[in-house]
Amino acid sequence: MRWWTDLWKLFFPQCCLICGNRLLEGEEHLCFRCLSGLPRTHMHLQKENEVEKCLWGKVPFEKACAYLFYAKGGDVRKLLFELKYYGNVGLGRFLGRCMASELLPTGFFNGIDGIVPVPLHSRKLKERGYNQSRLLAEGISEITHIPLYDDGLVRRKYTETQTRKGNYERWLNVNEMFECISHDTFRGKHVLLVDDVLTTGATLVACADALKQTPDIRMSVLALAMAGDI
Repeated sequence: MRWWTDLWKLFFPQCCLICGNRLLEGEEHLCFRCLSGLPRTHMHLQKENEVEKCLWGKVPFEKACAYLFYAKGGDVRKLLFELKYYGNVGLGRFLGRCMASELLPTGFFNGIDGIVPVPLHSRKLKERGYNQSRLLAEGISEITHIPLYDDGLVRRKYTETQTRKGNYERWLNVNEMFECISHDTFRGKHVLLVDDVLTTGATLVACADALKQTPDIRMSVLALAMAGDI
């Protein structure tokens, strides 16, 4: 059926989500030029990086970093909107694979036993149809072969979007939002919490608060992007 695929691409070519140019063979979602030009943070190579500083004194994370910088009007914003609001599930897995492929050789995933995507409330999941953080986690798992632990942590509280909230409102919005329903799943494990965007760190800290009573648990953090004010 290769001929059918080629014919489809001829009349309905896939285009780069950033520049709009037609994708070439081997390119997926983004052309190589736009992919290489994404604003990487390189935080996984930095001690006391900005994500770690954002989380200091809140929860004892072992490692923490974000893959990209988010800026209003920037290319990363286009990708986040495509992922969160336009149903591009393939993009989520693709970005997860990109993160993992670049971080894996540096040893960032060494010692991680399981990947925990930040969960969505069941109502939000029904509305959107997918959890963007889980898609990222699936892509990471494909590259690292680290299993997903996505059934022991749940979101009990339905909240409005964080996008237009100030810092104080963000913390109130996620207070006691999550619940660990299976401490045995995480007992003695080093888990990697995965989220799409980190702003104040409130959501990730709320996840960690729900997990920290688990005996001998260790936690690290990886976000797709770090923003100042969204």
